[in-house]
Amino acid sequence: MDNLMHDILVITGPTATGKTRLAALVADRMGGEVISADSRQVYRGMDIGTGKDLSDYTVDGRRVPVHMVDIVDAGYRYNVYEYQRDFLKVIEEVTARGVFPVVCGGSGMYVDSIVSGYRLVQVPVNAQLRALLEGRSLEELTEILSHYKSLHNKTDVDTVKRAVRAIEIADYYSSHPVDERPFPVRNPLVTAVFVDRETRRQRISDRLRARLEEGMIEEVQLLLAEGIHPDDLIYYGLEYKYITLYLMNRLRRDEMVQKLEVEIHRFAKRQMTWFRGMERRGITIHWIDGSMSDEEKAGLIISKVYK
Repeated sequence: MDNLMHDILVITGPTATGKTRLAALVADRMGGEVISADSRQVYRGMDIGTGKDLSDYTVDGRRVPVHMVDIVDAGYRYNVYEYQRDFLKVIEEVTARGVFPVVCGGSGMYVDSIVSGYRLVQVPVNAQLRALLEGRSLEELTEILSHYKSLHNKTDVDTVKRAVRAIEIADYYSSHPVDERPFPVRNPLVTAVFVDRETRRQRISDRLRARLEEGMIEEVQLLLAEGIHPDDLIYYGLEYKYITLYLMNRLRRDEMVQKLEVEIHRFAKRQMTWFRGMERRGITIHWIDGSMSDEEKAGLIISKVYK
């Protein structure tokens, strides 16, 4: 498309803000394609719990292509180093066809790996640092991580173990050289959908109940029946962690629902912590009022792509 001021658009924000539907609408209006930036939607068979909402990619009867969804088997532990590697292949292919890329997802670290402009490497374990971080809460670890200026090969910090690994990787980058080859994303437009806290809380609660009714527990049962180890599902956090604990008779159903709801709310707060950290490190995020209609939001975002 002519006269574009940005080479890529990112639509992010905390969970339950309607990013997927909006990204599909914008991509459709611009003749673009969506690239997912969700750390769990990469897994096959993990559909309801990750909120793939594939029907949202159909706009006015047209199917908007989406990339980086269903690319690895459940049970694998995919990380942001692999994500960036795979993303770079996709972005090269998409742009070679002259298609405008719309990145969509709430995994702040995955988004960061795209817009911060340098390449990631795999990082060894740092036993000394892990010992220093032992006993820290998940909220404390998230706050520590948000202050690092470098990136790291990790996934969302929805468990203490994963947050420690994230800090370990960020710390490695602070004292080791990075790949200086030009990064293909040069002028991203980063937007994020925002709704007030009470609206977000209500949407999270309503969505959780809807997904349970859609068969989210049965989805986890099927994954276990297919041989996915419970520890691997617990590793994925949130829905897969607590439903697995319920199916293992370590939680009552009402406990599972209650704990899961609380953890999703906390996860949304940690997402906001990460986005604020990106802003402190110099990444401009254009916040979009989630109370507007999808058409209004899409129009506003598209106008910014040309500015």
